[in-house]
Amino acid sequence: MSREEYYFHTEKMTVGYDGKPLIRDIEMCVKRGQILTLIGPNGGGKSTILKSITRQMKTIGGTVYLDGRTLQELSGRELSQKLAVVLTERMRSELMTCGDVVATGRYPYTGALGILTEEDWAKVREAMDLVHALELQERDFHAISDGQRQRVLLARAICQEPEIIVLDEPTSYLDIRHKLELLTILKQMVAQRRVAVVMSLHELDLAQKISDFVLCVHGEYIDRAGTPEEVFTSEYICRLYGITRGSYDALFGSVEMERAPGAPQVFVICGGGSGIPVFRALQRKGIPFAAGVLHRSDIDYEAARALASAVIAEEAYEPVGGARVQEALEVLRSCRKAICCLDSFGTMNAGNRLLRDEARRLGLLEDAAV
Repeated sequence: MSREEYYFHTEKMTVGYDGKPLIRDIEMCVKRGQILTLIGPNGGGKSTILKSITRQMKTIGGTVYLDGRTLQELSGRELSQKLAVVLTERMRSELMTCGDVVATGRYPYTGALGILTEEDWAKVREAMDLVHALELQERDFHAISDGQRQRVLLARAICQEPEIIVLDEPTSYLDIRHKLELLTILKQMVAQRRVAVVMSLHELDLAQKISDFVLCVHGEYIDRAGTPEEVFTSEYICRLYGITRGSYDALFGSVEMERAPGAPQVFVICGGGSGIPVFRALQRKGIPFAAGVLHRSDIDYEAARALASAVIAEEAYEPVGGARVQEALEVLRSCRKAICCLDSFGTMNAGNRLLRDEARRLGLLEDAAV
């Protein structure tokens, strides 16, 4: 696909401060109706890239194209009609209500005096209602919470009716409900209005779920770019962020704390997700444990690999066999107690019933509550 088919793209863009390059030869592109997300460690340059593509900072080299034209070709008015920005930095808005702040999104469409029509004010109210901020319209912008302020700034961007929105950590300061609502609103705008979105996110689980393409910012050059399926692997994310304590699971888009050190003290008989709460409770208490026998396709298996000192595993879709049961029994007998999270056993995991019965015979079996 040629670069001309993208609504926004860069060619060999280099960004930095005071003429000193921070990241070189950045190639990024997005079509209308797509979301491009920047991820990477703090201080890596994500905000610098976003400020450079919105003309808030001068690029050191390369070219930025918007709708087939370079940024330098666009007047300030033309750019503000096409591009809206939501950054984390404080804006100067003394004595302005939230409604006034959102209304500034209509200025690119007003005359020299900046007088809004009733139609403009209707768009202000519509945008505030969309982000559940209509009740803040008459509130002092500086008297609201950081989370409320973030929603108001998103409403201002929506009110601007842009063709591309650039957002720097838009979910910062938001609780989980409003994180999901904000990203849902972006998804709706992308799908219904064919808006292009370029943003940075710290929440990897959300970036993995919402993005069409991901750009990994780390070091002097872009480290990796691709679809979420190409970027979000456990090994790569651990390398990108330098994770050495704990782990990242690409399957669930989640992180786990570091496993408790030492030989297993507790044996957990589980499956089908029943063991995960017990694993985490034991990890919080610093108690090393073993888990099994788990099928490699089991949801408990992935968590056990991250948190357990030992995992006894059976191949997916195979009955728990004698060899695996014998291996588990040896580990079980070395533990000081056992926890069975299962209420029943089926054909595929019938071997785990033997583990429960042996734990009971040895007086090791305790309630699942830890």
